[in-house]
Amino acid sequence: MTFAIETWIIFRRQMRLNLRNPAWVIIGLAQPVLYLALFGPLLTPLAAQIGVANAYTFFVPGLLVQLGLFGALFAGFGLISEWREGVIEAERVTPASRTALLLGRVLRDVVLLFVQGVLLIALAFLFGLTGSIGGMVLGLLLTMLLGGACSASSNALALTTKSEDVLAPILNSIALPVLLLSGILLPISIQTGAPQWLVTLSDFMPTKYIVNAIRELFNGEFWNVTVFWGVFWTLVLFAAGLYVGTRTFRKENA
Repeated sequence: MTFAIETWIIFRRQMRLNLRNPAWVIIGLAQPVLYLALFGPLLTPLAAQIGVANAYTFFVPGLLVQLGLFGALFAGFGLISEWREGVIEAERVTPASRTALLLGRVLRDVVLLFVQGVLLIALAFLFGLTGSIGGMVLGLLLTMLLGGACSASSNALALTTKSEDVLAPILNSIALPVLLLSGILLPISIQTGAPQWLVTLSDFMPTKYIVNAIRELFNGEFWNVTVFWGVFWTLVLFAAGLYVGTRTFRKENA
């Protein structure tokens, strides 16, 4: 059995579980939609002040990254449930590649993120989103890669802790600083009145560069330094997430 077939079997099983309860797709989309509907209008009168032509073209990329982070970062809870029910142990005794056991689950989360991202962008057009369609496609691709990195890391952490009570505070302690320091809701810069210490601190957050890159892509800017750094950090995080996740699955199943 090839690696691709093994990955497909795991992916198909995970997708079937989600399709039996599709409400979770809508639940995962609820938070960014609420931000879009209730927070987005507040940015419209501030668009000129923060240096953007369209508030939603600026805001939606941040919501995509938020969706990628929070939608995939908590994927590990499902793995803990499977471990407790003996599913992981049953997969362990098969000759399937340990990498396929992880990748099949990551692909499930990436597909769900793709569906949620398309729905979010489509809904944003009703609020006034404008920009480059090609840039939106590439921005969604970066979001999916970021979500894959978060999913792999979350599964690795879940397999290490094997407890929701331990996993939840760890993930929350990671997600909240990332949300606040990435400029997802508002840009963190001297021009917007942020203190220098906060700007410097946010510069150490890789997701800040990803958010800024997706905003540039939405505006039709494909070849500049901002996009380069965003793509660079997306690929680094994706590779690191797969490495950590694969290593954990192999160690646990050795």
